[in-house]
Amino acid sequence: MHDIRYIRNHPDEFARKLARRGLEVDIDLLLNLDGVRREAVLKLDRMREKRNTISQEIGRRKKSGDEASELREEMIALGGRIKGTEAEIRTTEDRIRSELLSLANLPADETPDGVNEDDNVFVRDWGQPPQFDFEPGDHLDVAERLGILDFKRGGKVTGSGFPVWSGAGAELERALINFMLDLHIREHGYREMMTPFIANRNSMIGSGQIPKLEDDMYHIDRDDIFLLPTSEVTLVNLHRGEIIPETDLPIKYVAYSPCFRREAGAYGRATRGFMRVHQFNKVEMVRFVKPEDSFAAMEEMVSEAEEVLKRLDLHYRVVKLCAGELSFAASACYDLEVWGPADGGRWLEVSSCSNCEDFQARRADIRFRPAGGGKPEFVHTLNGSGLATSRLVVALLEIYQTEEGSLAVPPVLRSYMNGATVVTSSKE
Repeated sequence: MHDIRYIRNHPDEFARKLARRGLEVDIDLLLNLDGVRREAVLKLDRMREKRNTISQEIGRRKKSGDEASELREEMIALGGRIKGTEAEIRTTEDRIRSELLSLANLPADETPDGVNEDDNVFVRDWGQPPQFDFEPGDHLDVAERLGILDFKRGGKVTGSGFPVWSGAGAELERALINFMLDLHIREHGYREMMTPFIANRNSMIGSGQIPKLEDDMYHIDRDDIFLLPTSEVTLVNLHRGEIIPETDLPIKYVAYSPCFRREAGAYGRATRGFMRVHQFNKVEMVRFVKPEDSFAAMEEMVSEAEEVLKRLDLHYRVVKLCAGELSFAASACYDLEVWGPADGGRWLEVSSCSNCEDFQARRADIRFRPAGGGKPEFVHTLNGSGLATSRLVVALLEIYQTEEGSLAVPPVLRSYMNGATVVTSSKE
């Protein structure tokens, strides 16, 4: 959420920065609401001062035995006006908060200009595209041939876009999750967390998922709670409303969770199978850091996500997102895209690593107290997929398929799959 004081003092700059995302903001509305609130606060302060003066005069007259009924009537009338002004202030503040909650984060100066993915900036790549002596099938062809993935039965028990892993497929998915958790915990210094897979409305607001993205979420009306779109939501909100000692920073959490999203849009070959699903698994990294450390922390998180792909020996690239491609809460973001050879080859997004600066911290009221004393400051929060398994599995199935129709197991996953080196068939 944005600071209304910053908008008041830098209205043109605020509008210009938001325009980099292709968004418009009604600055006049915000400033008018802010002016109404400030005027009402001054009015309230004057009335409270007058109430104190009258109260003192009533006390003086009571001591001296003088009549004070007229002053008491004035006090009652003043009390009614005070209550009315307090209600006006609350209403105006609620409207200001609602307006501010609907505004996306401002892009960082480091974020390149642009409006769509064509304007994203290539940073680096690693590895080489795989070479085949045969025509590779796409991930769904491979999975169905091996009998390790069943979308039809998933549709029967839940609905379209909900996969069922079977046999070696379920083992492969679990192996990926455990491998990534172990890597981030043992080598990258993260603390593993197991959080709820549902979150309340305040948590969704705090992380920036709603109100903007509420229609994309799975909502349980009776309890007003949401299925997680990502464990970023719960990890960020672990410290909602807290003041963290500076000596505790940085805080680095990692968690596995299933993720639920109402993916909308056109369907076809390019979106079949795991290219568009409503439920998938993800290992998520979240950091809380001091403001001056957040951009260095983002670079570290990108390298940690890259390490997953390197150990799986997957060809990938890193791109820096332009302003128009940023997620709602991000001020800067890198995407990691892995190469999938099917259908002539295409890049598959498997991770986003974002710096939200103080955007989420303001919404969730997460601050830190400087070690040397002084006023608490808002932390900076960062998040990164480390990684999402859905499109990662797409790449693995396509790259590690064999001409004989089996699937080679990446060496780094074999210890998680009871030493298996190849998957042949799980149809039985």
